[in-house]
Amino acid sequence: MAESTLWWLLAGAAVAVELVTGTFYLLMIALGLASGAIAAHLGLGLTWQLVSAAVVSGGAVAIWYRVRKNAPDRLPARANRDVNLDIGETLHITAWDADGTAQVKYRGAQWTAALMPGVTAAGGDGAYRIEQVVGNRLMVVPAP
Repeated sequence: MAESTLWWLLAGAAVAVELVTGTFYLLMIALGLASGAIAAHLGLGLTWQLVSAAVVSGGAVAIWYRVRKNAPDRLPARANRDVNLDIGETLHITAWDADGTAQVKYRGAQWTAALMPGVTAAGGDGAYRIEQVVGNRLMVVPAP
């Protein structure tokens, strides 16, 4: 069996294991293994194949780690507009109940709205922006 074939099989196995486990880092290692296969196709010796695989996979892992570390923190799903399109929408609240909630009609259904924790504005008639959706409760703040 040719050396390049072994490298390609290892790269394929790394991709298969990544698909099962879901770790993106194994794809970076598979890139390094593919680099070793290319070095074998070029006729380089085993030492250079190993060096190529180590440098490419190590560099890819380091770059991916830095990208992930510098990425902004993800919002929880209940406050992430990418997950729930209601976040950021405005609604009109006409009256608040004594317990600090309000019953509102939103998107054709009856919802319970409550002020976000820490918001001290006493509920009054007006526009409110949805900050989070917790179960069937809309957590709102006064709209600017």
